[in-house]
Amino acid sequence: MFLLGGCLQKPKYAVTTSPANTNFQVSKTNQEWKEILSPLAFHVMREQGTEKAFSGKYWNHKKGGIYTCVACKNPLFSSKAKFDSGTGWPSYWAPLSKKSVNVKKDYSYGMVREEVHCSACGGHLGHVFRDGPEPTRLRYCVNSVALDFKEK
Repeated sequence: MFLLGGCLQKPKYAVTTSPANTNFQVSKTNQEWKEILSPLAFHVMREQGTEKAFSGKYWNHKKGGIYTCVACKNPLFSSKAKFDSGTGWPSYWAPLSKKSVNVKKDYSYGMVREEVHCSACGGHLGHVFRDGPEPTRLRYCVNSVALDFKEK
Protein backbone atom coordinates (compact mmCIF):
# COMPACT_ATOMS: atom_id res chain seq x y z
CA MET A 1 0.00 0.00 0.00
CA PHE A 2 1.11 3.56 -0.56
CA LEU A 3 -0.33 7.00 0.09
CA LEU A 4 -1.77 8.75 -2.95
CA GLY A 5 -3.88 11.88 -2.67
CA GLY A 6 -4.38 11.29 1.06
CA CYS A 7 -5.76 7.76 0.58
CA LEU A 8 -4.10 4.39 0.92
CA GLN A 9 -3.94 2.83 -2.53
CA LYS A 10 -3.20 -0.78 -3.43
CA PRO A 11 -0.42 -0.87 -6.07
CA LYS A 12 -1.33 -2.11 -9.56
CA TYR A 13 1.83 -4.19 -9.75
CA ALA A 14 3.11 -6.03 -6.72
CA VAL A 15 6.72 -6.78 -5.91
CA THR A 16 7.20 -10.49 -5.49
CA THR A 17 9.17 -11.08 -2.33
CA SER A 18 11.35 -14.16 -2.49
CA PRO A 19 12.61 -16.17 0.45
CA ALA A 20 16.34 -16.08 1.06
CA ASN A 21 17.86 -18.35 -1.56
CA THR A 22 21.23 -19.93 -0.93
CA ASN A 23 21.22 -22.27 -3.94
CA PHE A 24 22.18 -20.00 -6.81
CA GLN A 25 23.24 -20.97 -10.34
CA VAL A 26 26.50 -19.11 -9.71
CA SER A 27 28.01 -19.78 -6.30
CA LYS A 28 31.47 -18.70 -5.12
CA THR A 29 33.32 -18.19 -1.86
CA ASN A 30 33.97 -14.66 -0.61
CA GLN A 31 37.60 -15.04 -1.66
CA GLU A 32 36.55 -16.00 -5.20
CA TRP A 33 34.17 -12.99 -5.35
CA LYS A 34 37.01 -10.71 -4.16
CA GLU A 35 39.15 -11.93 -7.06
CA ILE A 36 36.39 -11.17 -9.59
CA LEU A 37 34.87 -7.95 -8.22
CA SER A 38 36.38 -4.54 -7.51
CA PRO A 39 36.55 -3.66 -3.79
CA LEU A 40 33.49 -1.39 -4.13
CA ALA A 41 31.53 -3.98 -6.13
CA PHE A 42 32.36 -6.61 -3.49
CA HIS A 43 31.19 -4.26 -0.72
CA VAL A 44 27.91 -3.50 -2.52
CA MET A 45 27.12 -6.96 -3.84
CA ARG A 46 28.37 -9.26 -1.07
CA GLU A 47 28.11 -6.97 1.99
CA GLN A 48 24.89 -5.09 1.03
CA GLY A 49 26.67 -1.75 0.74
CA THR A 50 25.83 1.16 -1.54
CA GLU A 51 27.75 3.53 -3.75
CA LYS A 52 27.49 7.30 -3.41
CA ALA A 53 24.69 8.95 -5.36
CA PHE A 54 25.71 10.45 -8.73
CA SER A 55 29.04 8.57 -8.64
CA GLY A 56 28.28 5.46 -10.71
CA LYS A 57 28.84 5.12 -14.43
CA TYR A 58 25.23 4.22 -15.27
CA TRP A 59 23.12 6.71 -13.30
CA ASN A 60 22.92 9.05 -16.32
CA HIS A 61 23.57 6.45 -19.04
CA LYS A 62 21.35 6.84 -22.12
CA LYS A 63 22.38 4.09 -24.56
CA GLY A 64 20.00 1.33 -25.63
CA GLY A 65 20.67 -2.23 -24.50
CA ILE A 66 20.60 -4.63 -21.58
CA TYR A 67 22.03 -4.11 -18.09
CA THR A 68 23.52 -7.31 -16.69
CA CYS A 69 24.91 -8.40 -13.32
CA VAL A 70 28.60 -7.45 -13.19
CA ALA A 71 29.34 -10.60 -11.15
CA CYS A 72 27.66 -13.29 -13.26
CA LYS A 73 26.36 -11.58 -16.46
CA ASN A 74 22.71 -12.47 -15.70
CA PRO A 75 20.45 -10.12 -17.77
CA LEU A 76 18.67 -7.83 -15.30
CA PHE A 77 17.12 -4.69 -16.82
CA SER A 78 16.37 -3.23 -20.24
CA SER A 79 17.25 0.34 -21.11
CA LYS A 80 13.60 0.61 -22.21
CA ALA A 81 12.54 0.42 -18.53
CA LYS A 82 15.18 2.93 -17.34
CA PHE A 83 14.08 6.37 -16.21
CA ASP A 84 15.60 9.40 -14.50
CA SER A 85 14.45 9.22 -10.89
CA GLY A 86 16.61 12.17 -9.82
CA THR A 87 18.18 10.02 -7.09
CA GLY A 88 21.65 9.60 -8.61
CA TRP A 89 21.36 5.85 -9.12
CA PRO A 90 20.16 3.98 -12.22
CA SER A 91 16.43 3.42 -11.86
CA TYR A 92 14.10 1.04 -13.69
CA TRP A 93 10.35 0.57 -13.50
CA ALA A 94 10.63 -3.21 -14.05
CA PRO A 95 13.26 -5.95 -14.33
CA LEU A 96 13.87 -7.65 -17.66
CA SER A 97 11.80 -10.62 -16.45
CA LYS A 98 10.28 -11.85 -13.19
CA LYS A 99 13.12 -14.37 -13.01
CA SER A 100 15.91 -11.76 -13.33
CA VAL A 101 15.86 -10.55 -9.72
CA ASN A 102 14.78 -11.65 -6.25
CA VAL A 103 13.38 -9.28 -3.66
CA LYS A 104 13.53 -9.70 0.11
CA LYS A 105 12.73 -7.55 3.13
CA ASP A 106 15.60 -5.44 4.48
CA TYR A 107 15.31 -4.25 8.09
CA SER A 108 18.71 -2.50 8.31
CA TYR A 109 19.22 1.06 9.56
CA GLY A 110 15.87 1.10 11.39
CA MET A 111 13.91 1.00 8.12
CA VAL A 112 11.82 -1.59 6.30
CA ARG A 113 12.77 -1.73 2.63
CA GLU A 114 12.75 -4.29 -0.16
CA GLU A 115 16.23 -5.35 -1.20
CA VAL A 116 16.88 -6.45 -4.80
CA HIS A 117 19.30 -9.31 -5.58
CA CYS A 118 20.49 -10.97 -8.78
CA SER A 119 18.54 -14.22 -9.06
CA ALA A 120 21.53 -16.09 -10.55
CA CYS A 121 24.28 -15.25 -8.03
CA GLY A 122 22.49 -13.58 -5.12
CA GLY A 123 24.46 -10.34 -5.46
CA HIS A 124 22.89 -7.30 -3.81
CA LEU A 125 21.84 -4.79 -6.48
CA GLY A 126 19.90 -2.13 -4.57
CA HIS A 127 16.31 -1.63 -3.42
CA VAL A 128 12.86 -1.37 -4.95
CA PHE A 129 10.46 1.39 -3.91
CA ARG A 130 6.80 2.00 -4.70
CA ASP A 131 7.22 5.55 -5.99
CA GLY A 132 8.10 4.90 -9.63
CA PRO A 133 6.32 5.81 -12.85
CA GLU A 134 3.53 4.01 -14.67
CA PRO A 135 2.94 1.32 -15.69
CA THR A 136 4.29 -0.40 -12.55
CA ARG A 137 4.71 2.52 -10.11
CA LEU A 138 7.90 0.75 -8.98
CA ARG A 139 11.45 2.15 -8.82
CA TYR A 140 14.25 -0.40 -8.85
CA CYS A 141 17.09 1.76 -7.54
CA VAL A 142 20.30 -0.06 -8.47
CA ASN A 143 23.99 0.54 -7.77
CA SER A 144 25.94 1.15 -11.02
CA VAL A 145 28.86 -0.86 -9.66
CA ALA A 146 26.62 -3.96 -9.64
CA LEU A 147 25.87 -3.56 -13.35
CA ASP A 148 27.49 -4.16 -16.69
CA PHE A 149 25.98 -3.08 -20.01
CA LYS A 150 25.51 -4.74 -23.39
CA GLU A 151 24.69 -2.21 -26.09
CA LYS A 152 22.14 -3.16 -28.75
